[in-house]
Amino acid sequence: MLVFWEQRLVFLATPKTGSTAIASALESLASVSIQRPPVLKHTTVHRFRRFFGPYLEAASKADWTVVAMMREPRDWLSSWYRFRSRPDQTDPAKSTAGMSFDDFVRGWCSTPRPAFADVGSQARFLKPRQGEGVSRLFRYEDIDSFVHFLEDRLGCEIILPRLNVSPSRATELSPETEALLHEVAADDFALYASLTP
Repeated sequence: MLVFWEQRLVFLATPKTGSTAIASALESLASVSIQRPPVLKHTTVHRFRRFFGPYLEAASKADWTVVAMMREPRDWLSSWYRFRSRPDQTDPAKSTAGMSFDDFVRGWCSTPRPAFADVGSQARFLKPRQGEGVSRLFRYEDIDSFVHFLEDRLGCEIILPRLNVSPSRATELSPETEALLHEVAADDFALYASLTP
């Protein structure tokens, strides 16, 4: 999470949407940068609006713009699957090495989710339980629009580094698993479809 005090702007770091690269490029410009632990770095919109937002608004006596990124849901799960296949994955229960993407997605679609697929949901991260959500939500696949928005708000050129890139792996799904994913992740797909391309 990054807080830009003068601009009254907050960036919420949705996992697996380039947040590490964005933080690396912008941390020096932020008034507050929370990068560790992951539970704070990846503060959900619900927790922000409940805890951080009211404090910022009270301290500044102003409204804040809250922005975040969202990735196409299947691609987002693909990134998690590839990320957890790295040789340096320290928890064997979370490793996807030697596992097909189809098995990973079926694990994500099950209840309860096994540890290797327990990665949450973008809809749960980005949608408030009640009240206000994010002010602007950008598609990860159109990151240039997000960068232009930030350049306008922060008044500087922004060049994002390539960091935390997941390894390449095959990510085919059977038609049955694809259908199951669209059923279980209906909220995610609907939220993504609502974003302006």
